Amino acid sequence: MPEYSPQATRPPRVQAPDCFRQQLLAAIPRLRRYARSLAFDTATADDLVQTAVERALSHWHQFDQRRDMLVWLLSIAHNAFMDQRRRDSRMAFVDPAQADAQQDLQRADPGHDVGLRLDLMAALARLPLEQREPLLLVSVEQFSYAECAELLGIPVGTVMSRVSRARVALRALLDGGARPEAPRSGLRRVI
Repeated sequence: MPEYSPQATRPPRVQAPDCFRQQLLAAIPRLRRYARSLAFDTATADDLVQTAVERALSHWHQFDQRRDMLVWLLSIAHNAFMDQRRRDSRMAFVDPAQADAQQDLQRADPGHDVGLRLDLMAALARLPLEQREPLLLVSVEQFSYAECAELLGIPVGTVMSRVSRARVALRALLDGGARPEAPRSGLRRVI
């Protein structure tokens, strides 16, 4: 009787075609920028990019050539990020040595217009994720509302309202005020 081997049961892996790989490579800079806007940490963003590229390469056969490669990649990154957030919410701890090292790295090179950049990053971090994501996709990545809706898996009208609320809240935060409260309507949620 032959000995069991996991490789014997798997079909041979077929590598992605060169045209797919070229499109993937061309999309990496924008994927990296999106990952950094989600994670607010370079190392975490790089891990997210690596995860998204790895998943794209392993599932290249699922890519529909009629779609935009970048939208597909960003939706993979978005889903990976949300998966990681769910895992992290179950177990969160901070290593003090790592936190000190990270702060030292951030203080090393403030760069040009550091005050404005810090204010913007702090204001973006205070926005709820459901507002920050569509705002960055539409404003920074220059996606259409329809592309953003497809990527996030929500209706176009929801994208439009979230972007609008995010812009108002961001403007208020940058002007030094607190984030405005959502207008209260006469509607109530009944459970």
